[in-house]
Amino acid sequence: MCLKETKLVEVTDARCFSIWGDNNIGWVHNGGENGAGGLLSMWNKAAFKYEGHLVGKGYIAIMGQHGKSAQRCCVVNVYAACTLKDKKLLWEELSKCKEYLQTEAWCLCGDFNVIRRRVERQGADWGEFTSEIVGFNEFIDSNMLLELPIVGKKFTWFMSNRMAKSRIDRVLVTEGWLHCWPMCKQYVQRREVSDHCALMIKSLDKEWGPKPFRSIDAWLSEKGFVGMVEERWKSYEVQGDVITGLKEKLKLLKADLKVWNKEVFGVLFCRK
Repeated sequence: MCLKETKLVEVTDARCFSIWGDNNIGWVHNGGENGAGGLLSMWNKAAFKYEGHLVGKGYIAIMGQHGKSAQRCCVVNVYAACTLKDKKLLWEELSKCKEYLQTEAWCLCGDFNVIRRRVERQGADWGEFTSEIVGFNEFIDSNMLLELPIVGKKFTWFMSNRMAKSRIDRVLVTEGWLHCWPMCKQYVQRREVSDHCALMIKSLDKEWGPKPFRSIDAWLSEKGFVGMVEERWKSYEVQGDVITGLKEKLKLLKADLKVWNKEVFGVLFCRK
């Protein structure tokens, strides 16, 4: 559970136990600046084995092992400031954290206080938002993050008079996260006590057949990538009809891209 704007300078076990409903939990609190911008991350000790955390302005990163499989992952609770300067500092800090912690399964969730495209905000002047949209998308691409499919409302924040609304809350994950939880989605909940809608991350672990072929946007900007793909594609010799041949070539290309990605970026992003 990732809570934002706690308005609390200090948090106690008793308060966390009351919020959660029992005492079998762990927690980390970031008090922000005198309570403003406070963050609280909590987890069930029976389901998540805590290993450590990092805390900075606007985030809490919790590292641990999830479930019986002991899958190592990092969940980052994010609450971004309003100014572009502070957002850039947060993006830089989160990028450094991702590089430092060195785990493939990452999830960043919360109020990023920025949109990715114009249709995600209504009732506002566009001139002041263009540069932060560009910067946010560059942060996502440079860290090879993917946004989970959204289910429910189109917007996550509403002004009290409902004249302005936007989608500034979201869940971003790495390919490694999707490898562990391939059916993960973000569900927008009803707006209750806050002007923001809560988000629920849920993975429906069902068998839907073969995993889809995926690509990463950053690959396309890498020098020599297109030529490498063309060369590998022409080298594949497969048997069968057109559809079977295409399927087998994609399978071979997926394996080659996995090796190439490891050599170039140092991280595995293709599915096995």
